[in-house]
Amino acid sequence: MLIFSIETSCDETAVAVTRNGREVLADEICSQADMHALYGGVVPELASRNHIAVIGRLSDMALRKAGITKGDIDAVAVTYTPGLIGALLVGVNFAKGLALALGVPLIPVHHIRGHIAANYIAYPELEPPFLALIVSGGNSLIADVRGYTDIRIIGSSRDDAAGECFDKVARVLGLPYPGGRPLDELSRGGDDTAFRLPRARIEGAPYDMSFSGLKTAVVNIVHNAGQKGETLHLPSLAASFTSAVSDTLVPRTMMAARELGYNKIAIAGGVAANSRIRTDFIKAAAAEGKTLLIPPLSLCGDNGAMIGCQAYYEYLAGKSAGMDLNAYATMDVDDLYA
Repeated sequence: MLIFSIETSCDETAVAVTRNGREVLADEICSQADMHALYGGVVPELASRNHIAVIGRLSDMALRKAGITKGDIDAVAVTYTPGLIGALLVGVNFAKGLALALGVPLIPVHHIRGHIAANYIAYPELEPPFLALIVSGGNSLIADVRGYTDIRIIGSSRDDAAGECFDKVARVLGLPYPGGRPLDELSRGGDDTAFRLPRARIEGAPYDMSFSGLKTAVVNIVHNAGQKGETLHLPSLAASFTSAVSDTLVPRTMMAARELGYNKIAIAGGVAANSRIRTDFIKAAAAEGKTLLIPPLSLCGDNGAMIGCQAYYEYLAGKSAGMDLNAYATMDVDDLYA
């Protein structure tokens, strides 16, 4: 089954062609990072306009790379939630038009489910059940993946997502947007014990997380130093911050795996590209004899292939949409289009 998939939930326009949920024939991405870097973050209206400008051309590129024509497409898939509403609407409306014109099914895909499915591409042998941690710019979630379409969230951030904090901390340290990679590179030359930073715990919800206090602590350190004319060792501050994020993510994930009896742990989302977090997870998994699955960097960020992969399993489960499909800025991972 050939699925043409579209992902426009934030600031990357991505289209892909996948076969049977595991094989990627084409995966084209147009990043807007340079444009939004001028403003220190994503400007929703600009993101939407840029999606409109490039999605048609990018789709043609994907078809050529896959070596197929529009007539070969068996279904069209699209991210319809969560994300920036204007950006999502561009992808949803393009997908609806394409599916209607070709007379093929339209498959709506939840963005978080797509991130989990990136692991099916990276690890073709992987099958549910397993535990998944999804850490991206907008989400920090621990999921019990019972089946391809049976996913339950058992832990989440009560406030900021980890990826959002990376961007905001990077900005206060004077690093470019997006902040994940620059902050990662800066932290490698620092002492992660130089600054005492908070690790929040949620009473009665051991799998839940909180990052807003950590972000505020770093901002206060930088502002206080500036007011006093003091010079901070930024690599050490970056390393201490990254260590605090890792200390929030890794223990909770490992505890959930133990308590739910899972030996397979999958990591997904853009923050999974961070070298410190990857290293800490590798060490923790090895110490407990767990199988750790982390996609390559190309599949950690937003991409169309992950949407096409999940769409295959949604279709097998009987999920499809009509021309009344709408986009939604927020939606729980198990509250899906019926």
